[in-house]
Amino acid sequence: MQLQLGDVETTALIPVAIKASETQRKNPRVRDEMAVKIIEHLQFDPKPFDKFMSHEGVIARTVMLDRMVNAFLEQHPNAVVVNLGAGFDNRFARVDNGQILWFDLDLPDSIAARKKAFEPRDRVTMIAGSILEEDWCAQIQAALKNQKGPALFLAEGLFMYLTLEEIGRFLNILKSHFAQGTLIAEQNNPLMVKHQKYHDTVSKTNAVFRSGTWSAEELLPLCEGLRLIEEHSFNEEMKKHSIRGKLFAWLLPKMNDRWARFEW
Repeated sequence: MQLQLGDVETTALIPVAIKASETQRKNPRVRDEMAVKIIEHLQFDPKPFDKFMSHEGVIARTVMLDRMVNAFLEQHPNAVVVNLGAGFDNRFARVDNGQILWFDLDLPDSIAARKKAFEPRDRVTMIAGSILEEDWCAQIQAALKNQKGPALFLAEGLFMYLTLEEIGRFLNILKSHFAQGTLIAEQNNPLMVKHQKYHDTVSKTNAVFRSGTWSAEELLPLCEGLRLIEEHSFNEEMKKHSIRGKLFAWLLPKMNDRWARFEW
């Protein structure tokens, strides 16, 4: 399988390498057999993308987001879920309840690569497009009309590669095209932007962090009517599994990424 990915899209290989490694452990916290298959077929060395802190961070964010998505689907079993910047993510396989409609949205080169890895699946649609343009919204609107369920948007490993202005543009696209909805978005902080050259895996790519916040509340002025419901640091999960995770949470409580849930 030959891949052609841009600088930011190449970071999608980081969680694939980590999930594949975790899946092959004796007691995996996350199982992703597709990640294992992708690693087996890709012509790249996964070791630079599977360092301890990134591994723990990716597994923590995966466990936490799966939990949040499952909780949402328990209340809204007929939801329409849009996975923004999907990369090679296989969350649908872990959370599917047999009713949801699922959309994987990413830039054209990422979707082209994704189509080589993933066979077509019922109730799953891949869309090639940019979150900063409005073209993709029509397919989601049509799905919502037919499904008659609420919309859930997921932004994992995405916002840090956008400027705050671009995040604001995206939020207003959501608000203008969907009367109501829920967004769960990963947040990073300004120090990660300043010191990104020390990141143990992203620094191995040409991708650049372009923004960060200390609190997701900083995004609220970017889009009128947006409400922050909850925000949780990855530390909450990471500290359960290793001494280094506990020390990181204690010594650098604000340095880790967070999950923030918004509604409008």
